[in-house]
Amino acid sequence: MSRQVLCIAGSQQALPADLHAAIAAFDVCHAEGVSAAAAALREQHFPVGLLLLDGWSEPLGELDHFLRRHSRPRWVALFRPDALQDAPFRQLVHDHCVDFHTWPLDPARLGHTLGHALGLAALGRHAEAAQACAMRLTGSSPAIALLRQQIVKVAGADAPVLIWGESGTGKELVARAIHEHSGRAQGPFVPINCGAIPGSLVQSELFGYEKGAFTGAGAGKTGLIESASGGSIFLDEIGDLPLELQANLLRFLQEKTIYRVGGTRSVPVDARVIAASHVRLADAVERGHFREDLFYRLNVLTLQVPALRERRDDVVPLAEEVFHSYATERARGVRGFSSSALRALRAHDWPGNVRELLNRVRRAAVMADGALIQPHDLELELAGPAGGAEALDSARERAERLALQSQLDAGHSITAIARELGVSRMTLYRLMAKHGIQRGARRRAL
Repeated sequence: MSRQVLCIAGSQQALPADLHAAIAAFDVCHAEGVSAAAAALREQHFPVGLLLLDGWSEPLGELDHFLRRHSRPRWVALFRPDALQDAPFRQLVHDHCVDFHTWPLDPARLGHTLGHALGLAALGRHAEAAQACAMRLTGSSPAIALLRQQIVKVAGADAPVLIWGESGTGKELVARAIHEHSGRAQGPFVPINCGAIPGSLVQSELFGYEKGAFTGAGAGKTGLIESASGGSIFLDEIGDLPLELQANLLRFLQEKTIYRVGGTRSVPVDARVIAASHVRLADAVERGHFREDLFYRLNVLTLQVPALRERRDDVVPLAEEVFHSYATERARGVRGFSSSALRALRAHDWPGNVRELLNRVRRAAVMADGALIQPHDLELELAGPAGGAEALDSARERAERLALQSQLDAGHSITAIARELGVSRMTLYRLMAKHGIQRGARRRAL
């Protein structure tokens, strides 16, 4: 496991000897300020970050924004004890750090903390695509692994591709992966939603028009198909294309030329066609809604994108990917998913597939009240009564909350409550945030 640590300081000062001793076992990258730290994170991933906040001169708001954007590293803070008297400072440490240390420094303890943070980072890593193909197709299920292999094979050819999959499964993402790993990667990728263009404009949008072709055409216009020359054109929901325009598309596939509206000369276009549909085009052909000859022209290389319910092992990695991708949107202090939320994610059937998951996770990250997203934040509930480990988790959480609330209601100080419950002050703060308990008593104690 990588033992790299990103050490961020507010100024280029010599590090004390005891701090050198604490980080001697780690590969440390030093950065002065958030700009240098952001540049370092663009170059490589650091599982752990150490914030040296003594003499920090940049606005705390900028540091807060940086930490919200870079939430994957496990952050540990080091500062003077009197800094905790400042409420915004306390809030920043609470929201972004897994632990903190104050001077005078105990090198051994800080070394253990950094090692523990590395362990937390390892536990938090989710499965990501290892193949060079389709890096953004997150997941490790057999269904998505097979799809990656097929993308590699399809990308190496230049024939038309037909992608089928339910709405929201990520058909455009697959089409982009095919383009990006093909010999046309340096050319344009032009996506077109055939069902979103008004019927009266489809022909002029796809094929372009010449000057004077119709009233208002004061100048000629290049169509979307022509603009994809040298690259790939993605025709999403091609089953919605009007029958009269399907003949024009068929001519383009056969001859690699188009005619602009109002034009008399053919225009050569070298573009690969990747089409997609949420309905099976063979069925549409039988119903008379899709041309049979166009279907056979498109149905050369076919891919099927699995529904999310068919790749349940990928649900949690996908949810975590969305959570981190939209870090700047989420509510202050929200750090991840509770165990019950993860169970609810796995149990849901996802009729809206990946698009539904993305919307639920983004909404939950904004609306959640505690440190961890709960099932109700996702607008999901666990099916059936809890049993076994679920019942034990639920009972433990209720007991934690009751114990904390009763101690706070009694007016005890944070130090006294931590001593009574046999936990550290930092652990107590985390438990309060986890259960969404108001921190008024905490602020008075500090």
